[in-house]
Amino acid sequence: MTITPASSAAAIASAAAPTLADVVAALERRYPPGTAMDWDAVGLVAGDPGQPVRRVLFAVDPTADVVDEAVRWGADLLVTHHPLLLRAVHSVAATTFKGALVHRLIREGVALHVAHTNADAAVGGVAEALAAAVGLVDLVPLVPGEPTTPTAAGSEPVGTGIGRVGRLPVPMTLREFGELVSAALPRTAQGVRLAGDLDATIERVAVVGGSGDSLFDDVRAAGVDAYLTADLRHHPASELRERAQFEVARGAGAGAEPGPAYPFLVDVAHFASEWPWLERAAADLVGDLADCGTTVDTRVSTLRTDPWTARLA
Repeated sequence: MTITPASSAAAIASAAAPTLADVVAALERRYPPGTAMDWDAVGLVAGDPGQPVRRVLFAVDPTADVVDEAVRWGADLLVTHHPLLLRAVHSVAATTFKGALVHRLIREGVALHVAHTNADAAVGGVAEALAAAVGLVDLVPLVPGEPTTPTAAGSEPVGTGIGRVGRLPVPMTLREFGELVSAALPRTAQGVRLAGDLDATIERVAVVGGSGDSLFDDVRAAGVDAYLTADLRHHPASELRERAQFEVARGAGAGAEPGPAYPFLVDVAHFASEWPWLERAAADLVGDLADCGTTVDTRVSTLRTDPWTARLA
C-alpha cells in the first residue's frame, strides 16, 4: 500500500526532498520522545541527519524481511513501531542478527527511526488508530495524559494518554464485535479470542494496542462492556472474568438471574493490534511535510511480522 498526496508523482518530482533531520523533526512533533516510557528506546537509530529522504517505509517490526522490503523498494527511511535495540547493547558487530541488520541498513543508506510508547499515547497514535479501525466514536483516553489540541482536520481534541475508550455507533453482540475486529485487522494465526457471553450486547469499548493486561484495573474503572487488546495471559484474564462473574452474581441477589458479567475480553495478536496506526502515521507525515513545502513517497508494509505461523485447534 502506498500513500502519497494527490498528484503525488508530480509533487514528488517538483518538491525539494526533505533531509532526514526534517523528517525526524516532523515525526517527533507528532510523537514527542519525552512522552515515551522511561524504559523505552525511541528516536533515530541509524542514519545521517543530512541525507535526503524521498521514500519512507512504515512497519510494525524491524525484522530482516522488513529491511529487505525497504532495500528492494529503495526506501531512504524505515519507521517502525517496535525498537530494534530496546535493551542496552555493547556491540553491533555483524556477527549478531541485530548487528547484521544495523550494518545492512547503513550499507544500503536506509535510516531507521522508532516511535514506540510515544506513538501509543499520542493524538492520532496507535490507540486511536485501533479504535477507529473497529468503528469506535466519542473517544477519550483510558488513562489520560497531557491535554492537547487536535492535529487532524475536523478531529476533536481527545488528549494524549494510554488506550482509548469509545462507543459503538450501533450496539452489537460480543460475537458480532469479534467478527468486526477479525475483518478490520490483519489476519494472523491466532485470530481473535473472546471471553464472555457471545450473545450479550456491548456498546462501550476500551482498546489498547499491544500488551494490555496490566491495565485491567483502569478498564474496570472505565465501566466498559468489552476490552480489545493483545497478549492477554491466562491468570490475569481468568481472574478478571472470575471477579466480574462473582460481582454480578452478588449484585443480583439470591435467586435472581444475573446480568452480563462485564467487561468481556477480545484478544488479538500484538502485531495486528498496532498495524492500523501505520497508515495513519504515513498519511500524517505526508501532510506535515507538505505544510513545510516538501514531500515524500510513503509505503505501509503489509508483511505479517507476527511470529506465530500456525494454530492447531
